Formats: sequence, structure tokens, C-alpha cells
Amino acid sequence: MNTQSHPSARRLQTIILRSVSRSFYLSIRFLPAQLREPVALAYLLARTTDTVADTVQISVTQRTETLQTLSNAIQGKASRKMIVDLSASFAPLQENAAERRLIESLQGYLEWLEHMEKSDRNDIRVVLDKITHGQMLDLQRFDDPAEIRALRSTADLDEYTYLVAGCAGEFWTRLCFRHLRKFASLSEDEMMALGKRYGMALQLINVLRDAGTDLRARRCYFPGDELSAAHLTPAQILSEPELFRPIYRGWAEKAERGLACGMQYSRAIRNRRVRAATVLPALIGARTLTLLRDAGATALHRRVKVPRREVRAVIASLAASFASRKRIDAIFEKLCR
Repeated sequence: MNTQSHPSARRLQTIILRSVSRSFYLSIRFLPAQLREPVALAYLLARTTDTVADTVQISVTQRTETLQTLSNAIQGKASRKMIVDLSASFAPLQENAAERRLIESLQGYLEWLEHMEKSDRNDIRVVLDKITHGQMLDLQRFDDPAEIRALRSTADLDEYTYLVAGCAGEFWTRLCFRHLRKFASLSEDEMMALGKRYGMALQLINVLRDAGTDLRARRCYFPGDELSAAHLTPAQILSEPELFRPIYRGWAEKAERGLACGMQYSRAIRNRRVRAATVLPALIGARTLTLLRDAGATALHRRVKVPRREVRAVIASLAASFASRKRIDAIFEKLCR
């Protein structure tokens, strides 16, 4: 199916996608049409499941059950009535108008999914199964609003970043190898490994950027065993930021290594448009890490975000240079300083 043959797909891909993620919308505009649709739809479905998981007006148990229903629907195992009921009950709970439209459009996403080419549909279902599993684990791990809990170990944080983002790097790679001739100069296995680490790094940057907000919401994604070794509890992080800094810095360095994998992945892509779309998150991620480093301990108490004008400048530079490898390396080095 293409957007020309399915009018609702064009509306969902433009109006709603742009309203829930302007930077992602700008990024996928670089993509060839055969990639744009499955990537856009997978993103919209993932944002829908994330919105359900974040609907704090209802209990964790209700959110988990609804996520399971939504997962079943994406896998083609739920009735139309269940989806209509889900949309009707969750849409009014969304204070943000864009997220309300997102939920209201759920039936449209699922119809779009059913009209997808079989291989794309199967890949979307595989990646969404992993993402919703990660979201449900998140709800289970942080189910007590009266207590700040930490993940138990490094393995738990790695699992989380893989399930909600690393698997998206694998999804992107499968799509590109199937739809684009001579997609990359590296093998599919090599690109899958790099794409996985790249996706995990991008989610880890989100964890670092949102650390203070998450702690105030009683969530700590940093491993409890590392905190214990530093004689810290999750509840002490905000009041003892200097003790926490070595742990935070260690995970920032891991994110940097993951971004380096993203740059290696992007350099291997032959199609310049796909290279531009693929490298943009790494460039924004590099700038985010620089801003977090400059903010120091204050990053836990304020929102650190790359200004929109800087994002537009990066996109303009990519477009002007046709995403040349030399240019993306130069931009990356500049943003890391």
C-alpha cells in the first residue's frame, strides 16, 4: 500500500506525526517513500502505546491490562469493538490535544497496518511486541508511587534500553536492507549490531536527560547495585548530586560509545537521503550530551533540550552538503565540543 492509495495514511503520517514529534517528522521526510510509511506507522503505534503507559489518571494495573489489549490489537488478535472502547475510554484522559488525537486515531493506524505489505507488517509487529513488553516491565518495576525504586542492575537498564529503542535500530536495518538495493557497505549482521547499540544509546540519552524528572516521579533507571556501591539510595540522588556524578558520568560515556556506533552505521549507508535521516538523531544526541555535561549537577533540576533553531541548523547543513560523510563527521565533532 502507498499513501496515494490510502488517504487516511497521508493524514496520519503528516498532521498527527508532526504534532507528536516535530524532530522525528523532520527526520523521516528525508526517507524514500517505501521506507517512510512503515517507519511512520511504527512510530505512531509506539507513541500510542507510550501514551497509554503514561496515563497516570488510572492505576498501574489498568494501564498494564490496556497495554496488553493494545499489543494484542497490533498483533491482529483483538476485536474492533475492543479497540473502539479503548480509544473512547483513553482519549478523554489525555490533557495534551496531540496525544488525544493520537489515541482517537488508533483504529486508523490498525487499518493502515492491515494494508501494509506483509513483510513490513510483520516487522512492525515484531518491534511493537518488544516495545510494549518493555513498557509493561516499566510499569511493573515502578508500580509504587510512594517509593523511589531503582532498576536492580546494569543488565536491567540494558534490557530496558534495548526493548524500547535498541530493537528499533534492528527494525530500521531490516527495512532498509529489504527495500534498498546495496543499502550499506557493511553486512546486514554488522549493521544490525550497530543499529541495536545506536538505538540503545539514544534511549540512554533520554534516561540521562530525564533523570531528575524521573526521580521526582519515583522512578530511577540507574542500577541499584551501582548506587549501593556509592553508598547512595535513589531518594538521595537529588540531594547528593556530587556523589551521584561518577555513576551519571559512566552512563554518559556509554551513551557516547553508542553514538559512535550510530555514526559508524550512518557512514556505511550509501543512500544519502537515508544517511541524513539516520544520522540526525546521533547529531542531536551528541549535542544533548554536551549540554548535559555543561549543565553538571544542575541537569537534575532543569529541562535540558537542544533548541529547535539548532536542530533546524543541523538539518539545513545536512541538506546543503547532501549528507556527505565528511560533513556529518565535521558536524558531529563540533556538536561534541
